[in-house]
Amino acid sequence: MPKKPPKRYPERIVRCDYCNKPAQFVTGTYIYPHRPDLAGKTFWCCDPCKAWVGCHAGTNEPLGRLANAKLRKAKSAAHAVFDPLWKRKAARDGLTFQQARTRAYEWLALEMSLPPEECHIGMFDEQQCRRVIEICEPFSRRAA
Repeated sequence: MPKKPPKRYPERIVRCDYCNKPAQFVTGTYIYPHRPDLAGKTFWCCDPCKAWVGCHAGTNEPLGRLANAKLRKAKSAAHAVFDPLWKRKAARDGLTFQQARTRAYEWLALEMSLPPEECHIGMFDEQQCRRVIEICEPFSRRAA
């Protein structure tokens, strides 16, 4: 049985993107029992689909969509090429990480023909993650 976090958040239902059943609200000890550093974090989890998503700190608001192993790997690969771009922009232009990241997502939204509010790797499917890699890799190679 998943270890449930303390009841301090308003009730909400988050559905699994794979089976459409309600996900369970759990702590990091359930998802990552070998990672004590994640014990205090909260997640939405669908056990049958082995899909989960973390929450914004101190909330029960999902960071994106529930992801199975394949989608988690795709998101990780997308972040691996996208994040260095906005971090370099922050250093180069004297921006805060938040400013650079916001501008980078605005640029990515244009490149992907998405509304800015829908452009976040946490919300993407596998195909969109592949597209992020296609868009960002040429810029990554230039910096190498």
